[in-house]
Parts: sequence; C-alpha cells; structure tokens
Amino acid sequence: MTVRPTTSSTPDLSSKDPNWWRQAVIYQVYPRSFADADGDGLGDLRGVTQRLTHLSALGVDALWLSPFYPSELADGGYDVDDYRDVDPRLGTLDDFDAMAAEAHRLGLKVIVDLVPNHSSHRHAWFREALDAGPGSAARDRYVFRDGRGEHGELPPTDWQSVFGGSAWKRVPDGQWYLHLFTPEQPDLNWDNEQVRADFRTTLKFWCDRGVDGFRVDVAHALVKDLTEPLRDLGAPELSSEAALAEFAPGAHPFYDRDEVHEVYRDWRKILDAYTPPRMAVAEAWVPGARRALYARPDELGQAFNFEYLQGGWDAAELREIITGSLADARAAGASATWVLSNHDVVRHATRLALPPGTDTDAWLLSGGHAPAVDRRAGLRRGRAATLLMLALPGSAYVYQGEELGLPEVADLPTEVLQDPIWEQTGHVRKGRDGCRVPLPWTTGGPSYGFGAGGAWLPQPPDFASYAVQAQDGVEGSTLELYRKALRLRRKLLDGESLTWADDVPAGVLQFDRTDTWRCVANLSGTTVDLPAGEVLLSSAPLDDGRLGPDTTVWLGR
Repeated sequence: MTVRPTTSSTPDLSSKDPNWWRQAVIYQVYPRSFADADGDGLGDLRGVTQRLTHLSALGVDALWLSPFYPSELADGGYDVDDYRDVDPRLGTLDDFDAMAAEAHRLGLKVIVDLVPNHSSHRHAWFREALDAGPGSAARDRYVFRDGRGEHGELPPTDWQSVFGGSAWKRVPDGQWYLHLFTPEQPDLNWDNEQVRADFRTTLKFWCDRGVDGFRVDVAHALVKDLTEPLRDLGAPELSSEAALAEFAPGAHPFYDRDEVHEVYRDWRKILDAYTPPRMAVAEAWVPGARRALYARPDELGQAFNFEYLQGGWDAAELREIITGSLADARAAGASATWVLSNHDVVRHATRLALPPGTDTDAWLLSGGHAPAVDRRAGLRRGRAATLLMLALPGSAYVYQGEELGLPEVADLPTEVLQDPIWEQTGHVRKGRDGCRVPLPWTTGGPSYGFGAGGAWLPQPPDFASYAVQAQDGVEGSTLELYRKALRLRRKLLDGESLTWADDVPAGVLQFDRTDTWRCVANLSGTTVDLPAGEVLLSSAPLDDGRLGPDTTVWLGR
C-alpha cells in the first residue's frame, strides 16, 4: 500500500531514525473496547480510525492493536481463525488499510498483535486435522497424542493449562490435543515446517500492508520438547511460568526452550528486509537474563519487562528492578521496556492502592470491597508511577484508558463476564474483564461516547467523570498530565542511560537522565525537600515547594 506523507505536527520518527522504537511511547488499543463506529456495542476498526486524533493529541509514537482477526472470542480475540484477515464484526481489510493510512498521516506507527503459539479450533487447519484422523500430515501441524490408560482415557501428560485444568482435550476418535490456554486454542507444532512457512507468509502480508511492527504473544512457548515419551512434570504448579526457576535454563518442556530462538532469528531476516526494518517486541514471561535473549538485535529486538509491572510501590524494590532491567537490555543490545497496565492485569490506578501482598483474584471475587480501595490515593500513586515510568530510558507501553486514570471495574456482575478464566477455573478466578470495560469518551450517552448504543461490558456510572470530554483542557486532569508529560519527554530525550543519586531520603528515587534534567519520585509517606532545579512537571501539586508523598517531579538542572 502507498502511505501518504505525514502532514501532522507529530514527527514521523522512523523517517529520521529506523530505531524509533527504542524510546517510543506505544499505546495499546484493545479494539473491542476502544470505540464503536457502527453502534453494535463492540469496538471496531472504523472506531479506532475515528479516534486516532486522540492518540496524536496525546503525543504517543505508535499504537499497538490487540487482535482484530476473525475469532470466536473464546479468549478475547487471542483465538485466531485466520491470521490474514479482519473479524467481520470489526471491519474489513479495507478498513484496516484506511486505519493504517490515517495513523501514518498523523505520524503514528502501527504495531499488530501476532499469536503464533496457538490458533483457534475454528482455524481451517484444525478442522482439517480433526477430519484427517490420527497419524495424518494435517494433525502434525498441531500437537496430537494418544492418551494413557488401558483405553487411552487419560491425558498424555500432567501438563496444566494457564487458565486451569488439564492442557489436553480429547477428540471423538480418542486422541488428545495440547492447549496451553483454552480448549478453543490448540497449540501449533513449531517443529512442523508448514507452520513456520505460514507465519513467514503472515509476517510479509502485514508488512506489505504498511505495518511497522509486531507484538508477539506468548513468545516463549512456541517450541516444545515433543520427544517421546513426553515428560510429566510431577506437580500442577510446574506448568506455570513461575516454575522456570525449578528447571535448568531452556530445559522446561514447553516454556522458554532454547530452540525457540531459531524461529525469531528467521523472522528477523524478514523484518530487516523492509525499509525501515520492522520492529518486534516479545511477550515472554521469563526471568530477565533469559528475556534479554528475545531482545537481541538478530531476534525480536525488544521484550516486555514484567518485573517492573509486578513490582511493589517500594523505592528499594523498584530501584533494583530498574537497574537490573537496564543492565539486561544493554547486554542484549536492546532498549528497556516499561509498562504499568495492559489487557491482562488490574489497572495500576487501582492496583497500586491495594495493600502489599493482596491476592487480586480474591479481591476481584469480593467485587473490589475486601479490602476497600481509596481511589484518590490510587490515582495519586498511578500518576506518580506514570511520571516515573516516562522518565526512564527505553520504551513505555501505555494501555488505553490509563491516560484517563481509569480504575479497575471490579464489581462486574458474574453473568456478564466474558473471560474464559471464570468458567475454566470453576469460578475461582473472576478474570480480566475489569480492565477491558469500554472507554468513556463523553460524559453522557448510552455508552459515554463509546458508540451509539450500549457497550459489550457494562460501564459504571462514575465513568462519566473520567471521560475524555470531562478532562480535555482541564488543568490538573490526568489526561492533561499525560499530554504534558509526553510533549516534554520528547523534548528531553537524549541517550539511554541514567545516573542514580544515592544521598536521598528513605523511600525516594532520584536519577539524572542527562546533565539537563532529573526525576525525583517520593514513594514514602512523608514530605521531603526537593533538590535545586526548575520544576518542569509534577504528578501532584507541591507542598510549599516540597515533594509530598506519592508524587513524582521532573526537574531541570
């Protein structure tokens, strides 16, 4: 496709530097919850296109689209029927092209989600595999095995699904197939060359349509040890990413295998054949030193840093995480990544207000009442955390709605829940719907401007006060804080390092980005003195020139 030249005042960073992504701010769009152009209650691509000016005005560099492919929505679109098409409920390929062209006109890059670990059970390949029967070439594209027991009535191994229960499902002819997620998401067999070749085709398909990069879902799980006999793990918990520490590096049977890097080295050759080279970022839930392997220049180039997202509101802990993350990124020749919220976790304006060690699954089951959350305190911490994140060297990933200060919607009635986690865990975990509630754009209307009708998940009445319309141009609003921070960040960026200050009060993080500006974050419960310097931006009003609790400030030096 031909991309029209940029006419917006927002710079097209890749025209100046093919490594634009190294310190970009990338905005995650969950399409079904962003904007609904046709009024059916489900967000769509035309809705995204209509709201791209919001992202341009916000000052981000790129948008990352969560899956928009044809899907049964068994797992929020991560069960993909066709990797090279658009779900008819969300639009058409022409709508995608129009959206990408408008994004590029506004100076925004477009990153799409790629889901290579598994397809949908409705994918043409899986339907063919079921029809073809045991031992067929069609079944070899997936992981089919005979069961154990006298009549094959037991799963082939004790491997567990991420969402609970066995990772195996039996089909009518008696064989079992592997699904590390829902039964509607059969795992692909990456030892099969047809699988590898088809994803090469998919990469080229989207690159040729003008896509600037890819977010790779479950990047660490593609390649499995399928040597016969398959290995039992011995305990259900050893099926989780958290169990990687119990195995030698690269030795878990289906997570973070060393062989997975052959796939990404192959992909990098394709991505580098375009001008400018396409970027990619791995979702890899692995320890930092192992995560750095995915971010090497000859592989994906960048990987999400989940230690930072999972860190507590504690200065010493965050300093250790930041220092380690920067070191891991440097070792890989990559830039660091930072994220506070996404489509899989409790929104950080709420999460940061919960007491340390809170079981968020239990908290969600309580409807957000046990313990109760002080929303004002949570938003104050959320704003401080945002300024801290945006001051760090590397790329920042922002989840839709966090620029409005949206809280987690913890009290969704169970009858409206869509996340498969709710049913698959036997109603033990409520799931992720609370962070996926459609955005409020206006202070009125049936869905607060999300669309002409209602929304596929109910929005609480207080969403009106968080709407873009309620915050636009309002001094001190969270939306205006993000806008100011992103404008200022673009002017201040220089280099990919920081220097810590050690002589600071307890609970305070202070670092210099260059010799012209620094960041000071007070995570303590007391007001502290500020070092000398011009206040460029503060997450909350200062207290007679001093830095109050849960406040971050950027200072000119």
